[in-house]
Amino acid sequence: MRPPALLAMLAIVCALPLVSVAQEAAGNHLERINAGKTVRVCIWPDYYSITYRNPKTQQLSGIDIDLATELGKDLGVAVQFVDSSFAKLIDDVTQDRCDIAMFAIGITPLRAEKLRFTHPHLASDIYAITTKTNRRIKSWADIDKTGSVVAVAKGTLHEPVMKDKLKAAQLLVLDTPFAREQEVQSGRADVFMTDYPYSQRFLANADWARLVAPPGTYHITPYAYAMKPGDDAWFARVERFVSDIKRDGRLLAAAKRHKLESIVAP
Repeated sequence: MRPPALLAMLAIVCALPLVSVAQEAAGNHLERINAGKTVRVCIWPDYYSITYRNPKTQQLSGIDIDLATELGKDLGVAVQFVDSSFAKLIDDVTQDRCDIAMFAIGITPLRAEKLRFTHPHLASDIYAITTKTNRRIKSWADIDKTGSVVAVAKGTLHEPVMKDKLKAAQLLVLDTPFAREQEVQSGRADVFMTDYPYSQRFLANADWARLVAPPGTYHITPYAYAMKPGDDAWFARVERFVSDIKRDGRLLAAAKRHKLESIVAP
């Protein structure tokens, strides 16, 4: 059963006003995609379980790699993956470096002002990662205390959320997720904030790390795909794709492959 907070958040997100199409000239993504036989998909290649590139093999894996491939099949075109990040997301999409961003993008008010989002396909709460040897952080209640240092990656949804949430702890905003993790591993920060997909894969690969989970709902964020405003035909086609993968089971199957079935959005 979905927690009431998640259902309420999804209802709010779906009711968010879209950026007026009058603000942007009508696009022609579908025509361009069909003519070039390629759809360009922005990804963040450091996102465990979502759009991750193995540094040894250079192979991409994750739920949104699988689903981008399904989108390409539905359109009858090849998929060209374009490296992006949360810090570059808005520029990459609005400046047409890709046709769509597919890397479990959290819908935030700032992003919703600049991008057009599909209905959510995932939704995650926030989690903390600390070291197994950290004596300050024993439970979630220890995070927001005087003397605690909380690291977040710049441009992620965790930056504005933790700026708003933290009252006593120090917030440390770092340029990359790797820098955030280094600060915690070295002991210069006590925890870094992340989401369910990243935390699960990270814990499987970092023997020094320990998960700190909130005792209840902390801040559920719906995740969706993002496009440049102004191209109604392209948006409608992607919305149909999201509806189709929910109905025909492709979303749930991909989620199960990557152990993310617990955060599939209704």
